[in-house]
Amino acid sequence: MSIAVCPGSFDPVTYGHLDIIQRGAKVFDKVIVAVLINRNKTDPVFTVEERLELLREATKDIPNVEIDTFNGLLIDYMHTRGAKAIIKGLRAVSDFEYEMQMASINRLIDTKIETFFMMTNNQYSFLSSSIVKEVGKYGADVSSLVPPNVERALRAKFSEEPR
Repeated sequence: MSIAVCPGSFDPVTYGHLDIIQRGAKVFDKVIVAVLINRNKTDPVFTVEERLELLREATKDIPNVEIDTFNGLLIDYMHTRGAKAIIKGLRAVSDFEYEMQMASINRLIDTKIETFFMMTNNQYSFLSSSIVKEVGKYGADVSSLVPPNVERALRAKFSEEPR
């Protein structure tokens, strides 16, 4: 069975993320969407538990996708899950530079694990979780950027906070 991991912070999950997850699920027998517990990320909008639930809801119709979480090195997590591939989405050249560094260090740690880069659908090439959070914070319509469950969660989260 071919198992791939699609890692990220997913704060929040966007249609760009889902594009990569859906396409990866067509290539691999199983795709584990792994939310990184990143203590260095400042001021996340959603807790890790909330992100896991938002991802579960957004991917519920993709039978070979599993949602999980990890901390520490991605390669160590992959070993525990028996995964041999990493799926990463690329939007622009700037993404490639960072992701190439990560792929190179991962390859140095374990030469048996491959990284697969997928170009994001053009309609999502500008999209990032940061942009979604920024426009969502000011009450702008994000329905074309995120699944309905995420849109609702963003509205609820930002209605709790002063602008």
